[in-house]
Amino acid sequence: MEQRTTIHIVDADPRNRAAFSRVVFNLRHHAEVYADVGELCQHMPEKGIILAQDDPENGGIDGLIQAMSDNGGWLPIIAMASDPGLERVVAAMRAGALDYLSQPADDSALQAAITRVSAEAANQAEYRRRAIEARLRISILSNREREVLDRLTQGRSNKDIARDLSISPRTVEIHRGNMMDKLGARHAAEAVRLKLEASLGDWMH
Repeated sequence: MEQRTTIHIVDADPRNRAAFSRVVFNLRHHAEVYADVGELCQHMPEKGIILAQDDPENGGIDGLIQAMSDNGGWLPIIAMASDPGLERVVAAMRAGALDYLSQPADDSALQAAITRVSAEAANQAEYRRRAIEARLRISILSNREREVLDRLTQGRSNKDIARDLSISPRTVEIHRGNMMDKLGARHAAEAVRLKLEASLGDWMH
């Protein structure tokens, strides 16, 4: 008996939602359904797997991941579509989907995808959550503070940063101090670590 998993089904077509819900329940998992990404993000779930219709006209999988990130969340995604072309599958996987299913729903294919994604998600979830948290913290920085952080991550000295940005070393120190305060970083290494963790959201393809 496979572990019971909550599958969050995101699809604008109520017939598709109903069909996948039946398959999910037949597999003895639990299904939650959403008409669109906005409805999902209103009450961002913390556990489970998202089974999402890959709809390029409404942002596709990339838009779904961005919306989740904007709401401070991440869950593993299985994309789905009727007879998707290879380019579409590759685009969804590059965006961050961990698997891709063709419709109509198939019990064995869905269970295999759930098993694969659950195993992979366990390895990635913590890294992705840290990336999202780091991005949210960095998002409050001013443009100049981000420029200082970018160069600090490159190992540049205050003098080098000042020369590059055409400002004084003292001004760099002020921006650097403000940046550290906003990030809650006690020293430069912590600020650099946050920057590197944020870059994981580019998205470990």
